[in-house]
Amino acid sequence: AFFAYSTNYLIDLANAVIVDVEATTAIRPAEVTAQRTMIDRTQERFGIWPQRLAADTGYGDAANIAWLVHERGIEPHIPIFDHARRRTGSFQRDEFRYDQQHDLYVCPGSKELLPRRRNFAALRGDVDQDGFIRYRASKHDCDACALKPQCCPGQPNRIVSRSIHEGARDLARDLAKTDAYVTSRRERKKVEMLFAHLKRILKLDRLRLRGPNGAKDEFLLAATAQNLRKLAKLIPMPVAPALE
Repeated sequence: AFFAYSTNYLIDLANAVIVDVEATTAIRPAEVTAQRTMIDRTQERFGIWPQRLAADTGYGDAANIAWLVHERGIEPHIPIFDHARRRTGSFQRDEFRYDQQHDLYVCPGSKELLPRRRNFAALRGDVDQDGFIRYRASKHDCDACALKPQCCPGQPNRIVSRSIHEGARDLARDLAKTDAYVTSRRERKKVEMLFAHLKRILKLDRLRLRGPNGAKDEFLLAATAQNLRKLAKLIPMPVAPALE
């Protein structure tokens, strides 16, 4: 068996100072949970509430984006992880117009895709276990459509998936078009530089202590060393009094 732990940093992008550290197992869901823990803990300890969060695509799942936007009021400067991107050359989901008032999609052929096409004897939920709603076109409409080869060549009808958190995802997509997002993407390199310093300079590519508590202690000490190094450069040295 192979056991590995990851260190997760929450940093101040302006000065690259580490404000919180969380040790986790080396899997993405645990790292996303650590991000939430660090944000809440930083607010409780220091009264600091970030206006924006810059992170990579691994943090761009729908549930996490919604948590940042709706529950914490933080701008997600995070690339959206989109399961629905098609690599077959057929129409992408963003080419279907969503009608919020009637809760349906309109395809490039001006036909409607509905979340439910027929009534079942037993009531079924529209949301699947992944938090997505499937909008389906009518097979009759698709069979008669001249755009079918460009839309769903291998399927009887087109299906479009929409996350229950799509509103938050749309906000993240809009933010990705701003100058502030470009700045965040550039500044995100600062945390990668801290991780590189951790391995190459501090030589923390292997842990000396075992278990999650041991990993937590080592990562915290390493982050403290990195912060002391950074703060020594940021805080000006006191000026010695002039001798008379």
